[in-house]
Amino acid sequence: MDVILLTKVANLGNIGDRVTVKSGYGRNFLLPSGKATLATAANIAKFEARRAELEKLARDQFADAESRAAALKDFTLRITAKAGSEGKLFGSIGTTDIAEACSAQGHKVARSEVRLPNGPIRMVGDHQVVLHLHTDIDVQLAVTVAAEE
Repeated sequence: MDVILLTKVANLGNIGDRVTVKSGYGRNFLLPSGKATLATAANIAKFEARRAELEKLARDQFADAESRAAALKDFTLRITAKAGSEGKLFGSIGTTDIAEACSAQGHKVARSEVRLPNGPIRMVGDHQVVLHLHTDIDVQLAVTVAAEE
C-alpha cells in the first residue's frame, strides 16, 4: 500500500515522503490517525497544495516540544504512595499517575507521552522515566517515590 506521510513518523519517514507500508498498518493506524493519506494522483495534488501549511504545523509542534523539554530538564517529580516496611508499594505507579502528578505540578504531560522502560514502578526510591514529547525529542525525568507517613 503506497501512502504519503502527512506528519513525521518514527522509523518510516518525514512529511511528504511516499512510502510503501503493509496494508494493515496503513488501514488501521496511519490513515485513521491522520498521519498519512493514500498515494493517489488527486491526493498527491491536494498534499502539494497543503505542503507549506503542514510543514509550518510540524515546526510549531517541534518548537513546542523543545520548550517543554527545556522546562522539564532539571525537574524532579516527587510522588508519595502507600508502602510496606521494606519499601515495596501497595500497588504500583504507572503512566497515568506520573502524567497526573506532572500536570498537578505545572508541567502538561499526556499519559501517552510517558514511557516506563522497566515497567510500572513498584518500589520506593529514585527512578528514571522517559517522556516522549515528539518524534525527535525524548526527555529523561527523575521520579522520586516516597512512602506516605
